[in-house]
Amino acid sequence: MTLTLDTDFAAALQAKIDTKTKPLGALGRVEELAAQVAILQGTLSPRMENCQLTIFAADHGLAAEGVSAFPAEVTRQMVLNFAGGGAAANVFTNANGVALQVVNAGVMGGAFDMPGVRDAPIAEGTASALKGPAMTSEQVQQALETGREFGQAGDFDAMAFGEMGIGNTSSATLIAHRLLGLPVADLVGRGTGVDDAGLAHKQSVLEAASARVPDELSAEDVLQEFGGFEIAMIAGAMIGAADAKRVVLVDGFIASAGALIAARIAPESRKAMVFAHHSAEAGHGAILSAMEAQPLLHLGLRLGEGTGTALAWPLVKAAVSMLNDMASFTDAGVSEKS
Repeated sequence: MTLTLDTDFAAALQAKIDTKTKPLGALGRVEELAAQVAILQGTLSPRMENCQLTIFAADHGLAAEGVSAFPAEVTRQMVLNFAGGGAAANVFTNANGVALQVVNAGVMGGAFDMPGVRDAPIAEGTASALKGPAMTSEQVQQALETGREFGQAGDFDAMAFGEMGIGNTSSATLIAHRLLGLPVADLVGRGTGVDDAGLAHKQSVLEAASARVPDELSAEDVLQEFGGFEIAMIAGAMIGAADAKRVVLVDGFIASAGALIAARIAPESRKAMVFAHHSAEAGHGAILSAMEAQPLLHLGLRLGEGTGTALAWPLVKAAVSMLNDMASFTDAGVSEKS
C-alpha cells in the first residue's frame, strides 16, 4: 500500500490499531505509544528491537557550596561502580536486555582510561554557578555536539540517557527555574537526601545563583550559566537521536531538564521523546507539565542513572509488537462489534 499523504498514513495507522482483536482504545497508552513510534519511523511496521542507555557523568562546581548530602568524589566512585557492574542501572539494563555505556563528560580526577568508560571530558567539572557562569560558550557547544554524536552512534531503535554528577539536581532546578519561570522554592528537592536544614541552604544557594543573572536567557545561555556537562551532553544526544528517527527514552528530573533544553533548541526532537517515569524529585512534575508529557511509570523513583528508562523499555518494545504482531479481527476470524 502506497501512502502519499500524511492524512493517508494517519488514517491507515489508526485503522491498523483499531482493527486489532480488542475493543476500540482498550490498550490505552500502549496504542498511543505504538502510534508515536510508527509516526517517528514513518512506517506502519516500525522496528523496536534494541535500546542503548548512555550514562553521562560529570562534576559540578556548585557541589562545593554544600548543596548535596554527598561529597563530589562520589561522582567518580559511582562511575567506577558502573564500570564494575554494581549499580542499579547495570542491574536493570541487564534484566531488560538494554545495552549500557558510560561516558566521562567531565569528572574530576582525570581520564579513567579503562574498559567500560568512554572518556570524552569537556573539563574536570564546571565552575560554581554561584560565582559565575558554570561553563564557557565554547564548552556548551562542545558538550552539545559531543552529545549529538553519541545520540547518532550505533544502530539502535531507541536511545536512553542517564546521568551521574553530585550537585546535578541543583543544576536541573536552575535550568527548570529559568526556562519555566517558576520559583526555585517550587522546584528544589532533596536530591541525594539533604535534611530540612540542607534543603533550606540548597534553596538559598540556588536563589542567589539565579539572582546573579537577572536577564532573560536562551536555552543555551541557561546551560552556560547553570548547566552541567552531563546535562548538556544529554540535550545534544537527545537531539542527535531524534534526528536519526530513534525513540528517545527520557528518565527523571535531571534527564528531563536535558530534554527541556533539547526541545527549546530543536523543537522537532520532542516528537521522539517518551517520558519513562514521574520522578519523586520536586521539580519533575513541573517539567512534565510544561512539556505536555505523560510518563509511562509512576514508581517513586529518584535515583537517576537512567534507571527509569531501563524499566520502561519493555513497554515500548511491547507496544510496537502489538502493532506488528497482534491479529486483526479479519486475521483471527473474530467478529467485530455489531
